[in-house]
Amino acid sequence: MVSRPAPASTALPPMTGDGGPPGFDAFGRAVLEDVRDAVFLQDDAGLVRWANPAARTLAGDAEPQLQSGASPPAVSSADQVTGHVELAGHRHPARIRALPGGWHAWTVAAEEIPQRHVGDFLAAVGPRLAAARGRHGTARVIAELAASALAETVFVLLPTTRGRWEWWSCERPAAQGHGRIRRVPAQVAPVLAATFGTAGRPQPVPVPAPEVATLPSVVADRFAGHAEVSVVSLGPSASSGVTGALLLGRRADPGFGAEQSRAVVEFAAAAGTALANAQRYARQEEATRGLETTLRPVDPPELDGVRFETWYEPAGGVLAVGGDFFDVLPHEDGSAFLVLGDICGKGPEAAALTGRVRHALTALAMVERDGRTLLRLLNELLIAGGSSRFATLVLGTARPSDGGVGLTLASGGHPAPLIVRRSGVVEEVTVPGTLVGISPQARFAEAEVRIERGDVCLLYTDGITEARNRHEQTELFGDDRLRSVLAAAAGEPAREVVRRLRQAVRDWLGSSAHDDIAVLAIECAD
Repeated sequence: MVSRPAPASTALPPMTGDGGPPGFDAFGRAVLEDVRDAVFLQDDAGLVRWANPAARTLAGDAEPQLQSGASPPAVSSADQVTGHVELAGHRHPARIRALPGGWHAWTVAAEEIPQRHVGDFLAAVGPRLAAARGRHGTARVIAELAASALAETVFVLLPTTRGRWEWWSCERPAAQGHGRIRRVPAQVAPVLAATFGTAGRPQPVPVPAPEVATLPSVVADRFAGHAEVSVVSLGPSASSGVTGALLLGRRADPGFGAEQSRAVVEFAAAAGTALANAQRYARQEEATRGLETTLRPVDPPELDGVRFETWYEPAGGVLAVGGDFFDVLPHEDGSAFLVLGDICGKGPEAAALTGRVRHALTALAMVERDGRTLLRLLNELLIAGGSSRFATLVLGTARPSDGGVGLTLASGGHPAPLIVRRSGVVEEVTVPGTLVGISPQARFAEAEVRIERGDVCLLYTDGITEARNRHEQTELFGDDRLRSVLAAAAGEPAREVVRRLRQAVRDWLGSSAHDDIAVLAIECAD
């Protein structure tokens, strides 16, 4: 017994005019393309070089093993012997006929090819459709899956802007394409137009050859020579946001026999659902990106005499923003309003309240510069808004003067700012204050400090001090470790101080989850 596999490096090739057995002309190729039997052509070296559509359908992704009693079969051109084509562990009886030039044709009769079952096909394609991502990826997978079982040539057509269709194609064994074409008017292609307007359950409809010919050549040329071209809707209604059509071209008999129509209908319904989901997820992603753009803090501006460095890392979640935030808003006199805060909780609700707080402070800071007054007004706004969440904040003004920077800071229940002096001393700026948004009787204080060249003032959220150790979750990063990291970075510019702190916290966390983190560092500019 001799086993000769197909070349492992390539899929089974379609019939072409190059490299075939001697005397094998276009007519012979056309005949083999249309027969129901599976035909594999083996060259004089024993390798499978070609397979007709029925053979490629039978083989799928498997490599055919051609088995006979001789190597190659020792028969004359007038005789036939029998053998087996083994595919994925299944043996199919085959007739072997010798061809000129030492070639052989291995034929598996259509009656010997197991009938495909619609249920098995739909069960196999379901996970692939569910796993597809985005409009483009989903349409490409639909074309690929349809070409694997329903037709030799497949086009997915989806309407797009400026009177055009976007198309995805797949032809057996695996040739794929993508592009855009002009829409064909309804009076020229009535069957196709009616399919796009279908509101009920999808039903395949034959497309007359004259109508196929009216389609742009990139589509029409692919369907030349097909026994049948049909179209089925991919969208239940225009209101769903997904109206499309699936064009199917077959050269041979339907792979599911009498069940072919059911296979097409069920597949089209599943494909339409997958497209609707992709469209819905795309809209959600677009809305999410819009929210992130609006809510995510922006880099501080450059100011004469003062430099800012930031680190912003929200906790993992749907949105790449969280409850921590910072803002630096320049004033016309060369000073800047600055704020860093933490909204209770995390996720979309905290991010939404963060947006409200930032917008409120931006507006209030235009008419009020006293930090205690700003915190009092914000406290009243949060309570009046009825939110059950509260905030901690530190805010104030940075004012460059005489080679240093004067800082006026007010706090509402926030971790105390730290000043890393050039000498290596880490000072705490004591600014008492109560949580913002809890009580109408909240009280806030203010403090003034000054930093010189080589000093850095650090505002931070408790995502730093409450970061949990990657090995022992009950152990927190803590205040002492924070001060130690800062003291080791004394004399360095703000960028280096923040870099070292970020590295220390990430080493501490490892791959563990963490709360939102925000850091705003202030230093004198040279």
